[in-house]
Amino acid sequence: MDSAERVRDRAIIATLTESGLRLSELANISASDIDWQAKTIKKEDHRKGPQRGVRPVWQPLRGISAGMALRISTQGSIWDLNYRGIVQILRRLERQIGLKFNPHVFRRSFAVLLRKVSVDCLTIRDLGRWESVSMVERYTRSFNFDDAMKFYKGTPGG
Repeated sequence: MDSAERVRDRAIIATLTESGLRLSELANISASDIDWQAKTIKKEDHRKGPQRGVRPVWQPLRGISAGMALRISTQGSIWDLNYRGIVQILRRLERQIGLKFNPHVFRRSFAVLLRKVSVDCLTIRDLGRWESVSMVERYTRSFNFDDAMKFYKGTPGG
């Protein structure tokens, strides 16, 4: 996050990480998709079907500066970027830091982070709008038995 040059870029990274949005969904967020009071984004990915998904995005929305919020218009993307522009930001960060920054890494991280706080795979599937629980299970394999035992031991009666 600290390597991102702009507030907008940090907000993009935070939104990718904490929402599980697909890149096409993220790139097309407009002001009308954001419910500032509920701190959610309602977005659909036409390639994945017409269903609309509601994504909690309290941290990223908190990170958007007042100046950026004022610049958001009622039409078009809030980022002033298209799909390719976001990919370029991520590639630049990838070169700077030496870590993978493709959009799908963030989507997988979203699933793993939820799993690590004991959210079940069915709920993660619904939040990320994956087609199957097996896809979520594949993404969250890095959450292993030792991780599960730490959470179990931290629960009452564990």
